[in-house]
Amino acid sequence: MNPENKKSVTAKEDISGKPDASRRGFMKMAATAGAGAALAMNGKSAEAAVDQKDAPEAGIKRPDAIANVDTLPRPDIKFPMTGADVFAQACKAEGVAGFFCCPGNYGVISALVDAGIPSFSGRNEGSMVSAADAFTRATGEVSICSGTEGPGFTNMIGGLAAAYVCRSPVLMIASNRSFSLEDTQQGIQLLQQQPLTEGIKKYGKRLTQPTRLPEYVAYAFRQLKSGVPGPVHLDFTLEVANHKFRSTDELGYYANKAVYRTESRPAPSSADVQKAVDLIRQAKRPIIVSSTGVFYSKAWDAVRLVAEKGQIPVVESGPMRGQFPDSHPLSASAAPGALASADLVILVGQYCMPTVGEFAFGPDAKYIRIQPAEAEDIGRNLPVDLGIVACEKLAMEEIAQALPKLSHDAWLSEVATARKAFEAENDKFYAMGRTYTDAVHPAVIGKELADFIHAGQLPQDETTIASGGYGIARYVRRYIRAHRPAQIINGAYQYGAIGPDVAYGVGTAAAVKLGIGVQAAHKGHPVFVTTGDAGFGFTAMEIETMAKYRLPVIVIVYNNNAWGTWFANSQTQLHSSLHVFQENLRYDKLAEALGAHGEYVTHPEQFTPALKRAYQVALNDSLPTVINCQAKKEFWDKKQYEPGFLGTVEPGVMAYYH
Repeated sequence: MNPENKKSVTAKEDISGKPDASRRGFMKMAATAGAGAALAMNGKSAEAAVDQKDAPEAGIKRPDAIANVDTLPRPDIKFPMTGADVFAQACKAEGVAGFFCCPGNYGVISALVDAGIPSFSGRNEGSMVSAADAFTRATGEVSICSGTEGPGFTNMIGGLAAAYVCRSPVLMIASNRSFSLEDTQQGIQLLQQQPLTEGIKKYGKRLTQPTRLPEYVAYAFRQLKSGVPGPVHLDFTLEVANHKFRSTDELGYYANKAVYRTESRPAPSSADVQKAVDLIRQAKRPIIVSSTGVFYSKAWDAVRLVAEKGQIPVVESGPMRGQFPDSHPLSASAAPGALASADLVILVGQYCMPTVGEFAFGPDAKYIRIQPAEAEDIGRNLPVDLGIVACEKLAMEEIAQALPKLSHDAWLSEVATARKAFEAENDKFYAMGRTYTDAVHPAVIGKELADFIHAGQLPQDETTIASGGYGIARYVRRYIRAHRPAQIINGAYQYGAIGPDVAYGVGTAAAVKLGIGVQAAHKGHPVFVTTGDAGFGFTAMEIETMAKYRLPVIVIVYNNNAWGTWFANSQTQLHSSLHVFQENLRYDKLAEALGAHGEYVTHPEQFTPALKRAYQVALNDSLPTVINCQAKKEFWDKKQYEPGFLGTVEPGVMAYYH
């Protein structure tokens, strides 16, 4: 952590109190000499203890190679270069700021590390795709993930699919065998990567011609940084990765990014701008949906200008939230009851379009859709009254300039009333949750986490949250708020994958720790992650990755002893038994065994004190914590425990898939 940043945060002395020494004793390992002296006092020598298998247990130690990595000298990369080095230098020139990998693909991995790209190695390739995806969602910058042929590559598919529906510009690189293995038993199933990623990438290429490597690197970055973004998949054969380039002459014009792609963005036509203004002026209840493209085009100021000039409410959707602050008087993200009244919906950067009825707007609403490319996608899933193919930022700036000042007082009053009703409902749910004293209700987690982050001594916009899990997300999202771009990462956006949440924490925390992109102003601050006990099982080993890299993440596990789908089968005992776990599992102990801090919360009054201790550990030691919140599966059953399993309203704070 940045020492200056740490000092400024810890100056708020009352934020968390003193950390509980009994809970943090695992971080203070006894010296071997001290242990030997204690044994001697008991009449045993240290040598005898070894013989009797009574030697003091070795403490968890951070590898020197990780602790000192920033002090190691970087090699001077110059021609002749391998193909892997040429690729890595291009990535560096393109501003790639994060790389996430596992063993395999060694030549390309080494080249990226040598190029000085911040690199993180985790426990499996699937988790590292998710980490890269979260890094990109949190920063707006291109990230890279790496895998190797065979099982490592196939383990990446789910993470790539999630990145695809989020339109995340993640560059997935994978190694491949030599041509010498073509058509052999060893190579039969190892050389056909590209067909396996069809439909879940924007562009892909198997690299077979060494001399064309610079050309295909240019293809990759054009796809990553132009139009509607999305993942790119390159797989390197050994012949390409190991090829020797003797000078820049062999790279041709691809040696200069300024000439193989453009930063130019399409502007809207004056006719389209006028049509948009006319539709807005005719509407009595217009609303703006601020989504993915607003983030990547950095159009949040332009969206606010249109909203304020036209007195138009704004609701957010997308894989990251905060482009339009929830605290703004025009925010409708926490006013789900008002959405059905909208008569004009302006979709700005809504790359993943809902189908009819998927959003909560009424059937008679008109639609304007704005995005920078893919004109052929306009009108997909929903009828669109006006489609504008233009950069979101440029389009909203032009609309703001042409739009006269408008007032929609009755409409804004309706939104304010819906917002007030929603907050009252949340308070009611929290009051219910506090009456259940034998376990931790999800409303307690949602409300008290939000109070700690937003209503205590922390600045409202300081803490980044990766919101995951299944049932728990439907509670937590009702309470937490976003006050600046990418403050909330929506883990389940569209794809709804169960399990990547801890890995999302790795990528999000890496982005904040490095202060990349929109996280620059929040560099070094702790990060929160929410997940369920089912999801935790998929990526729990990445707690060790967090501890190894000193990523200050507080992971909140909703432990209700079952898959979130238990409630749907609870009326049939035979079926429901398939979805339960052993009860009262100690995920906090697992965290401690992996070098992190653990907290076990079994009653509602214990939750906020545990948050405070975990936050203090993050500040003082830059270590992760797992807060294991003991719940019970019956909380999802409304007949036993109101309010039960909650539904969603898309878009807005209640959204799960949007």
